[in-house]
Amino acid sequence: MTTKLLPSRSGNLGIFELNNSATLNSLDLDMVRSINHVLPQWQSDATLRATLMIGRATLMIGRPGAKRPCFCAGGDVKTVYMSGKGLSGSQADEEAARTNQHGYGHRGLLTADFFREEYQMNHTLATQDHDNMPQVSIWDGVVMGGGVGLSLHGKYRVCTENTLFAKPETAIGLFPDVGGMWWLSRMKGGLGNYIALTGHRLKADDVLYAGLATHFVPSEKLEELKSALIAATISGDDLKGGDCVASTLMSFHDESDVNKNESFLAKNRAEIDQAFDGKEQKVEDILASLETMAACGSTFASKSLDTLSKMSPSSLKVTQEGIRRGSELPNIGEVLKMEYRMSQTFIKNHDFYEGIRAVLVDKDQNPKWIPDNLDNVTDQIVGSYFDDLGEHELELVPVKKMSKM
Repeated sequence: MTTKLLPSRSGNLGIFELNNSATLNSLDLDMVRSINHVLPQWQSDATLRATLMIGRATLMIGRPGAKRPCFCAGGDVKTVYMSGKGLSGSQADEEAARTNQHGYGHRGLLTADFFREEYQMNHTLATQDHDNMPQVSIWDGVVMGGGVGLSLHGKYRVCTENTLFAKPETAIGLFPDVGGMWWLSRMKGGLGNYIALTGHRLKADDVLYAGLATHFVPSEKLEELKSALIAATISGDDLKGGDCVASTLMSFHDESDVNKNESFLAKNRAEIDQAFDGKEQKVEDILASLETMAACGSTFASKSLDTLSKMSPSSLKVTQEGIRRGSELPNIGEVLKMEYRMSQTFIKNHDFYEGIRAVLVDKDQNPKWIPDNLDNVTDQIVGSYFDDLGEHELELVPVKKMSKM
């Protein structure tokens, strides 16, 4: 077990606290494995009534003693980068890099194990019996990448005035994974495509408007909320079943200081839908719409074009195709299997390593994408990201359903 993930039980509430302050609570493989070890046990415990996912506040550099709230900044993709480059110190990683074996789903390589085990965790969270054991996640601070996968598949997501939500993967040569192809494809209008392709950072009013967050609670009341949730799990008949935290969450829910209809997404919704709506349209169609809108004076369109011009062309086109395919798949499990194929092809190719180098290693913010334009990302190239992995396909392990008498 790792101290970067602290599982505990209080009353009949199972609590996961992310405690990886050096990387803004980013998920590494040890943390994923800890959740995968503990969560099935909790889900099989008929006395446990709910689960809570929280992040420990992280220290602020240059300000001794000062802390900032943080849920989870994503998955530890820098370590995956080091593995794929053969720089992790592992002989297996080094040999795989030398012989081009990364990106085929081989067990024992971090480039495969991390995504496979993270997606198993996402599936276990998503298929939890939320009618009888709801998951509550507290989005106080940064919620990005893998942190979204930790929480969005649960029943309740509580945002605060500190919430900063994004799926920024197209900027690092990857795609919005951890089940993103499931929920992004099911958002109304052009919201899913916009969030997926641009990685736009959303605040509390935006995530409430989009339906990503279910409640708003001021951060000053979070400790009180936690105590109330614990109390709710031990009141009455512990074996009764049902959702024991819904009324507690509503009693703390307070949007009086948040106007979601004045959020960025709300104010730009018409233009978002005009440019980004449509599961069958291509990235080129979106850009053409934005160019027409920009020519007519749209500031939103001009800024969106500038943002998209910086993203990996391969990531943009593969993400859009993943959203299209994800919209047609019947359940989250099938989507995660598709995403695993996508993840491994990204691991084989240039842009993931170049994106991580530019953003997280050298930090020059100047990636050199290959291909460097959409025209050269052919349909054949896009299709290759969805190729079957044969014996290395993702196999999801079902968790025994809880039995509440």
